[in-house]
Amino acid sequence: MCRRSFAPAMWFLLVSLFYCAIATLATDSKYPIHSLWQASKEKKRFVIDEYRNKKIAPEARNLSGQELIDYVNSNQKLWKAGANKFNLYSDQVKYGLLGVNNLNNLKQLVKGKKNLSPTRHFDVHIPESFDAREEWPECASLRNIRDQSSCGSCWAVAAVEAMSDRICIMSKGKIQVTLSADDLLSCCKSCGFGCYGGNPMAAWKYWVSNGIVTGSNYTNHSGCRPYPFPPCEHHNNKTHYEPCKHDLYPTPKCDKKCNKEYGKSYKADKYYGKETYTVENDVKSIQKEIMTRGPVEVSFDVYTDFLNYAGGIYKHVAGSMGGGHAVKMLGWGIDQGVPYWLAANSWNTDWGEDGYFRIIRGIDECGIESGIVAGIPKRQVKSKFRGATEFLVEE
Repeated sequence: MCRRSFAPAMWFLLVSLFYCAIATLATDSKYPIHSLWQASKEKKRFVIDEYRNKKIAPEARNLSGQELIDYVNSNQKLWKAGANKFNLYSDQVKYGLLGVNNLNNLKQLVKGKKNLSPTRHFDVHIPESFDAREEWPECASLRNIRDQSSCGSCWAVAAVEAMSDRICIMSKGKIQVTLSADDLLSCCKSCGFGCYGGNPMAAWKYWVSNGIVTGSNYTNHSGCRPYPFPPCEHHNNKTHYEPCKHDLYPTPKCDKKCNKEYGKSYKADKYYGKETYTVENDVKSIQKEIMTRGPVEVSFDVYTDFLNYAGGIYKHVAGSMGGGHAVKMLGWGIDQGVPYWLAANSWNTDWGEDGYFRIIRGIDECGIESGIVAGIPKRQVKSKFRGATEFLVEE
């Protein structure tokens, strides 16, 4: 009996000693196993630092057209630049699409750590890669790429995209709506100048205070207030759409009525937010927000080379500053050792990677990690009184 009880105890002791030895080797720089572990850690840090500290060559800052494309493709391997039909357009239209006004004010708000998302305190495991489309496959809005057309409405389009996603995610797929960019664009007077630019934070605050009705893309023409401008060809040589208009559309009139084909009133079709906030300029905080509550709206500085993006992990290489742009961020990953964010643009599916793009993660590239806003939808129930929609705050 003594021999039976002694064997397990001895085995446990030997295993414990073995793991203690491994732990010692892993932390002692005299042994190879420590060197391998340290080298792996240093390699990951080097990948980020290599791109963080890389300077833009002076001669590259003023490049445009084919010269810019050739320079991008011959001086780095992270991403590819493609032919740019949009070079034929005026600077007014080209940079008019970059419709984020007062981007520095938003960055200062985030930097001041005012009204930050509570998700940064969540104790959750952050995976190496994440894609909201795969996490919540029941939400069709997550796979919808919109087209802002010749209107600087990116601030509004990206906002309603993320809001629509969050409504679906919060309702566990029971509420599938496409919120109207036209309603936000034309009726939010505090947001800015409509097709001539707006403020993402103001857009989310408008959702909380005024609500936003439904409205699809121009081509589907469904919902209360569909988008009024047709899709057009952005920044490439594909011929799926007509060329973009050579000047910006005027901001649509705020018409608080649903289109005649829609069966609900404007007031009854409203969807509201419960609260809105900024997300801290910290990779883990951004990841926690996306994986627990859904996509966010991000604003960043756009340079000429971004307009020519044709695939890969974007990192500013050449060209001049164009303006502030807003998109929907929905995930992250690693490709060839390089970490990236995944985002949906609003220049239709002919642009980039079927309408999406990846941008290097962890170095606040073009300020993309320092201008993030999001919010929480109000939980809703249907009222029995005249079919109206009553909103109840989520506890």
